[in-house]
Amino acid sequence: MLTLNNVEKRLQGRTIIKPLTAELPKGQWTVVLGRSGSGKSTLLRLLNRLIEPDAGDIYWDGTAIATLDPIQLRRRIGYVIQQFGLFPHQTVFDNIATVPQLLRWTRADIATRVRELLEIFELPFEVYAHRYPHELSGGQQQRVGVARALAARPPLLLMDEPFGALDPVIRRQAQLQLKAIQRQLNTTVVMVTHDLEEAFLCADHILVLSEGQLIHASDPLTLLKASTHPEVQLLLGSHQRAFKILSLLKASDVLVPGEPPAHHTATAVLSSENNGADLLAELITKPKASVRIRRPDGAVLGHVTLDGLLARLRNTH
Repeated sequence: MLTLNNVEKRLQGRTIIKPLTAELPKGQWTVVLGRSGSGKSTLLRLLNRLIEPDAGDIYWDGTAIATLDPIQLRRRIGYVIQQFGLFPHQTVFDNIATVPQLLRWTRADIATRVRELLEIFELPFEVYAHRYPHELSGGQQQRVGVARALAARPPLLLMDEPFGALDPVIRRQAQLQLKAIQRQLNTTVVMVTHDLEEAFLCADHILVLSEGQLIHASDPLTLLKASTHPEVQLLLGSHQRAFKILSLLKASDVLVPGEPPAHHTATAVLSSENNGADLLAELITKPKASVRIRRPDGAVLGHVTLDGLLARLRNTH
């Protein structure tokens, strides 16, 4: 767990982070959300000691990070930036191997880890290991950047607008893929973004900053339902609240076991990992339709109708 205790940062005579106290849960994906100039990226840089706080303390699993060697600390933390930061003169293999090489892993262990990560990110080793960054698409570069950050199995991954350079279709695929990998590896992730859809797709926990001050910290659904802070309301947009809540509901949360009623027609089959917004998109133009929900192994779990989905949304409010 990361714990911030009255952390403050001033730059050029201006307070960028006002005294901030928060806990970032271990093994979860925390999103730091806020408008430009709210202090998001500054907070991220404090976590790996690229800059030092002017007051307060940051603890990682009970140890003050100020007592740790900053170089060794950073080698335990993965870091991903918006433009991926790949070394253009190095192959994909060498980019991913950067930190393991610094940690003096054996060549065999490095090769095994690079192959493992390329397979996880669906970039076959024989095809991609010896390519250079300019030979990759933007989505592939993003995956290599995250693979490099995860190469030494860091328990903490920091990401600053990591999907911002991707087009919308690739961006969502990358977000879903990385979310699945984060769950698989149980990595603690702290990500900065100003993109609301991205925040609610990825986050287990959200911190909202405004002018350097923490104004809300909770899980996404609690944020949508409970926060009355004017800045949060402005960020969320009241007319979009229902759609954001739908995006947090999984198909597995709203399905009814068994086959749909006789007067409904099953028009599609979706995964239990699809969200409520996906279901609404399928059902909204077909009020007497239903969607079958299946597990990843193909077994059908039940169905969802438009009436059932809207009833669940009303109950969530």
